[in-house]
Amino acid sequence: MSDSPQQRKVDFGFLPIPPWCRVQPGVDPTGSIGYAKVLAFAFASTFSMNLYYVQPILVDLTREFNVNELEVSRIPTLLQAGYAVGLFLLSPLGDILRRRQLVLTLISVSGALTIGLALTHSLVAFEVLSFFTAVVSVTPQVLIPLTADLAPANRRATFIAIVLSGLLTGVLLARVLSGIIAQYTTYRDIYWMGCGGQFALAIVLYLITPDVPVKNADLSYFQIMKTMAKFAVTEPALVQGCLIFFCSAALFAGFWVTLTFLLDGSPYHYSTLVIGLFGLLGIAGIAMSPIIGRLVDGFVPWTASLVAITLVLASQIIQTFGGPINVGAIVVAAILLDLGAQATQVSLTTTIFGYGNTIRYSQAIELFGQVMGTAVGTKLYVEGGYKLSSGIRVVFAGIELLALLLRGPNVSRYTWVGWEGGFNLRRKPEPSPSVAVVETAETRTSTQEAEPEKDVEKDTE
Repeated sequence: MSDSPQQRKVDFGFLPIPPWCRVQPGVDPTGSIGYAKVLAFAFASTFSMNLYYVQPILVDLTREFNVNELEVSRIPTLLQAGYAVGLFLLSPLGDILRRRQLVLTLISVSGALTIGLALTHSLVAFEVLSFFTAVVSVTPQVLIPLTADLAPANRRATFIAIVLSGLLTGVLLARVLSGIIAQYTTYRDIYWMGCGGQFALAIVLYLITPDVPVKNADLSYFQIMKTMAKFAVTEPALVQGCLIFFCSAALFAGFWVTLTFLLDGSPYHYSTLVIGLFGLLGIAGIAMSPIIGRLVDGFVPWTASLVAITLVLASQIIQTFGGPINVGAIVVAAILLDLGAQATQVSLTTTIFGYGNTIRYSQAIELFGQVMGTAVGTKLYVEGGYKLSSGIRVVFAGIELLALLLRGPNVSRYTWVGWEGGFNLRRKPEPSPSVAVVETAETRTSTQEAEPEKDVEKDTE
């Protein structure tokens, strides 16, 4: 077979592309992905979430760099800020570059920067390296749109949920491993482990990522940025989703960062190991993720969003009043929060993907929410205690619920506020091909019968 512009055999001009990763010219890759590849993408997402190593070791870092809690909280804030910058500036490159090359580049640079985090003895250097490591840690956000593009329409939400569960597993695993390693060795070994994981992941992605053609070859980077700005005033569903994503992310990040300080202080005084093990509570959200995806496939996504936000609101009310005095309340709140956050992610992502291939930028807004949640949550915790920082998360959950209720489950695409379209919470079944053919024939016959009547009217005139 001769080479063609649509099919390449090497990456970066020298690295051979495995034959099973090449896409044949003229073949639409939509529907070509199956459970095996989706599970591989989920695995890759799991081991690329190195942003969360820092959460259980914040207290250790205050001692290492001889700073207070407010100063050390700049590290997770910079991590989330860098991640948001990466989503906003780098993930759109997936629309104009080959995503296989983009993914391999991002993961390799991330691994190289992680070496610096393991070596540095300067707080400023640690903060700078954390920021730039986070900027390039957007591999899952490139793989998720790729999964949506390759998935069959009737399994899109399920496949997205599986990859998202891999991402959530990475968040959980990062916290747990970080706590265990820091308890028995030093926090630097966490980053050496992360470095090795990143380079191992690069090999896995090299072997499994298909070399699909550029999605929007005619678009420039400036046009993509312009399109993002246009969506802010023309797509109500996207704006609604971004607002909910923002509040959900702020709430989620604020919960886990301030929980570290709560568990380290009175009345708990837990070790780094125990604090890290609290990350295992997120396993409920991971286990339920495929089920959530199937429910979203069967119902209007609005339904899943309503249930999810209700769970999140309940979790924060429980945490606000019970968290500072009883560890059982923390356990219940964490489980409900992870379930609600995961369901919100799946349902809203499904809705946004349904409006077109280029509407993929709400994740950047989500990360800006994490930046604010981390910064505001820590600030309120230091100045007013845990109940104050937890109370603001109840407000965020209330804003999520209000934003969802402003638009009903079946409103038209361009309706900003309203409940038109009824209250049906189940997804309408798609007509079978035979029904579509019959309807087309009937429509054509009706049109042909109507045309003579128009001619008669003209003659009468």
